[in-house]
Amino acid sequence: MARVTVETVDQIARLAHLSLTPEESITFARQLDEILAYADSLQALDTARVPPMSHAWTSEVFREDEPREGLPGHRALEAAPDASDGLFRVPRVIG
Repeated sequence: MARVTVETVDQIARLAHLSLTPEESITFARQLDEILAYADSLQALDTARVPPMSHAWTSEVFREDEPREGLPGHRALEAAPDASDGLFRVPRVIG
């Protein structure tokens, strides 16, 4: 039996002030039920011998920070579609 029913989705939609079509309610109920079933399958995994960790990536593979020469301004402006007086020109966005 489904844990998430169309009635549950409709109630949540009302609380969130959302308007759903009947088809959307059916689709969301099915999708949410599938998500919960997947979460249950993850809960069933035996993780007793897996050490707790704060991040999924456990090895730090970062380069050392070393000061380097920056990109010269004239080179950055070469790729600009519209440059003037050593600056990037962009369309006005505020009246």
